[in-house]
Amino acid sequence: MGKVNKESIKRFFCRPSAIIWLIVIIVAIVAVESNFYSVDETEQAIITRFGRYNATVGPGLHLKLPFGIDKNYNIPVKVVQTEQFGFTTVKAGRSNEYRNNIEDESTMLTGDLNIVNVEWIIQYRIVDPKAWLFNVQERTQTIRDISRSAINTLVGDRAILDVMGPERSSIEMKSQEMMNENFKQLGLGINVIAVKLQNIVPPQGVQDAFEDVNKAIQDMNRFINEGKESYNSEIPKAQGEADQQIQMAQGYAAERVNKAKGDVARFNAVYDEYRRSPRVTRERLYLETMGELFGSDKKPTLIDGKLTNILPVKPLSGSNPVSSEKGAAQ
Repeated sequence: MGKVNKESIKRFFCRPSAIIWLIVIIVAIVAVESNFYSVDETEQAIITRFGRYNATVGPGLHLKLPFGIDKNYNIPVKVVQTEQFGFTTVKAGRSNEYRNNIEDESTMLTGDLNIVNVEWIIQYRIVDPKAWLFNVQERTQTIRDISRSAINTLVGDRAILDVMGPERSSIEMKSQEMMNENFKQLGLGINVIAVKLQNIVPPQGVQDAFEDVNKAIQDMNRFINEGKESYNSEIPKAQGEADQQIQMAQGYAAERVNKAKGDVARFNAVYDEYRRSPRVTRERLYLETMGELFGSDKKPTLIDGKLTNILPVKPLSGSNPVSSEKGAAQ
């Protein structure tokens, strides 16, 4: 029975029609497998037909023409990609392990003719997958060359202490702008979202001295921050006291001005009355003045009670003033 089955199968495959059917089945399987492709949620796919751009499609399962007529290139448009300069990560996910001393990238000349080793990274995202795929052939090398040129230019315009200290954030921001401008001119289809300077150190021979300088810079920044805190606490207090004094002075000035205006108005009113009836006005002013002098409860004192004589003269004789006064009275 087994021999009969083997011979029948052998005779079947020896027929030309069987071979044709086998080829058709294989071709159909290959066509079905090459007819479908999937695009991840973080990707967009560029479809080429006979090597020319045809379409851009989003995430999901899609159909294409088989046998290499259509080809798909999945581009990670939502993934932030990173390029490292002056060092490389030894183990994925272990950012604290580097292979350093890539001197052709990290060694730079500063504006004050000092040598410094600069390590940095850039993070970018593909924003135009079509431009990314077709416009530039050596994409990664182009990114690295432009990034190195931007950092070299900015470091070369500054002194070494500025590069290591206060100008660090300025270099990051301006280099990002320069890179994006150059990438846009080239039509690379990417956008740099961050430039981060890592280690900025002098050569090994002078590293100890520069560490002392760096410590001094940190102390200087600390003193500056403490001074700013003191400034922010004292200035508002002094400003408040100054405002209070100004308000008091303004109030006093307004009071004096208003009083002076009142006196002027009173004088003008009296003067107008005086011009119309001088005699009556003089008498009224006289009576008002006498009323102010003698209107109080105290009795008016015309002659000082401590005087021994009516006239302040010395007696002619040696007698005491009291007896002289009595004699004069008699």
